[in-house]
Amino acid sequence: MSLTPSKMLPLGTKAPDFILPASNFNLNFNFEDCKGEKGTLVIFMCNHCPFVLHVIDEVVMIANDYRVQGIGVVAISSNDIINYPQDSPEKMADFVLKHKIDFPYLYDESQEVAKAFDAACTPDFYLFDSQDKLIYRGQLDDSRPGNEFSISGNDLRNAIDSVIYNRHLNEIQKPSMGCNIKWK
Repeated sequence: MSLTPSKMLPLGTKAPDFILPASNFNLNFNFEDCKGEKGTLVIFMCNHCPFVLHVIDEVVMIANDYRVQGIGVVAISSNDIINYPQDSPEKMADFVLKHKIDFPYLYDESQEVAKAFDAACTPDFYLFDSQDKLIYRGQLDDSRPGNEFSISGNDLRNAIDSVIYNRHLNEIQKPSMGCNIKWK
């Protein structure tokens, strides 16, 4: 495990489009399919990362809380499954069931989508407004496996609230930290 921070894609960046297969639906999804009326949360994650496992219940809660308020949610795994078979689409489907994930969990086999987002770690969070412009990229909260901070989702929840309620969002944002994406 290599502790890696987000690369912090520039705010205002237009959401890259994609078309990827979902592990929990027998469909392919593009960005438009995943969009919410008020904004869209894109999460890069994987099945085995201890940083993802540490926050997955809060991530699912956030998705459930905010989808009904017009936020689309999608997760993408871009890890190399030859060297990390625990991140295969079949294992992703198991992960979805175990954690009761009800949003698309997509597999980026070519890793081109991760490169388009300049994703670096898992979890890595990207929040786009209703015009598909990046307004937040960074951490869920200050909690990490083994530190003294409780999982709250405060940073991400505040960013989503700013989209929903049209509030100013501070441009100084803390990067997410987690396992590096397993590149081929």
